[in-house]
Amino acid sequence: MKLGFRATHALSLVSVVALSLAACSSNDPGASNVGSQPESVSSGGSAGTTSSAGTQGTVPVGAGGTGLVLDPPVDVGGSGGTGNTAPPLTGLTMTESGGYKRGDRIDDLGGAGGPNVDVSGNEGCGVLVGVVRDFRSKDPERHPDFEAYGGQVVIPGLVATALGADSKPVYASVCGAAPDAEACPTGRQTTDKATFDQWYRDTPDVSQSFLIYFKMEPTGVGDVVSFRSENFVPMDGAGWDDTFQGQDNKPHNYGFTTELHIKFKYSGGESFTFKGDDDVWAFINGKLAMDLGGLHSQLEDTIVLDEHAAELGLEKGGVYALDLFHAERHSNGSHFRMDSTLSVVDCGSVPAVPK
Repeated sequence: MKLGFRATHALSLVSVVALSLAACSSNDPGASNVGSQPESVSSGGSAGTTSSAGTQGTVPVGAGGTGLVLDPPVDVGGSGGTGNTAPPLTGLTMTESGGYKRGDRIDDLGGAGGPNVDVSGNEGCGVLVGVVRDFRSKDPERHPDFEAYGGQVVIPGLVATALGADSKPVYASVCGAAPDAEACPTGRQTTDKATFDQWYRDTPDVSQSFLIYFKMEPTGVGDVVSFRSENFVPMDGAGWDDTFQGQDNKPHNYGFTTELHIKFKYSGGESFTFKGDDDVWAFINGKLAMDLGGLHSQLEDTIVLDEHAAELGLEKGGVYALDLFHAERHSNGSHFRMDSTLSVVDCGSVPAVPK
């Protein structure tokens, strides 16, 4: 997000994600917006043999057989393994807490719109996997939602309160071509539904999609683990690689989105916090639990699950999805932080989306 805005925000839900280092016990790639009853974690399929990140695995995951299994990266150190014997992830960009690694490109692998990802055994769920999509952010081919608008406060309501049937956010913005003055105090934030729908869907000649790995680090404070980057630029040197001078006076790519789908077991007492810029939405059990939409500098929110268990449909002992969507849409800074105490049982999947 553009330097210069210093806004603060306090919502009833907290947006830093606290993720525990619980062992990853499920490979279920099914619809990520459906909660389950206690002890109902799907066994899924077994992981493929170790190969380079983003290469097709050897066995389909889950009963549906949709999508692909992606094996852990080849440069994880030590001898290669299968399933629960995957060695630790290396080759990380180390950050203020934890680290990240961009994997191989995946939107050209085929399948039903996206692979299902299996990282079971990759240090339990101390490593989470998601997708980062790069967009053009310079004229004449600039995507209309990137390097286009500005702002300094959260703009809630850009997406619907229920996750779509395809596990993607549903466009609901009134901050488009004729922005509502009350709902959009900093002006236009989006172009239209068609361009927004490209943010988290593979679109030829518009986006390039890559796996991304997040290494969560224990903070030493209770069960909290954290990923924190004050210069989150996973698409530097890849994708369209449209760059702008950053706050560190170096060229960086600031036009990308991040998508993360994990599952956790709710036992009581958990919390999830996010701090960053620009847009961030988190859905729990298919319901919008965190809304930090709009162009803004880094802002923070926290979800205390016990306080919202009823409205989110959570029962102790049940397994539920957390679906996180982030967009970095403007230079010249990028911040991304997750703090979590969640007991994660599915380290990340990429739902197959019919084209």
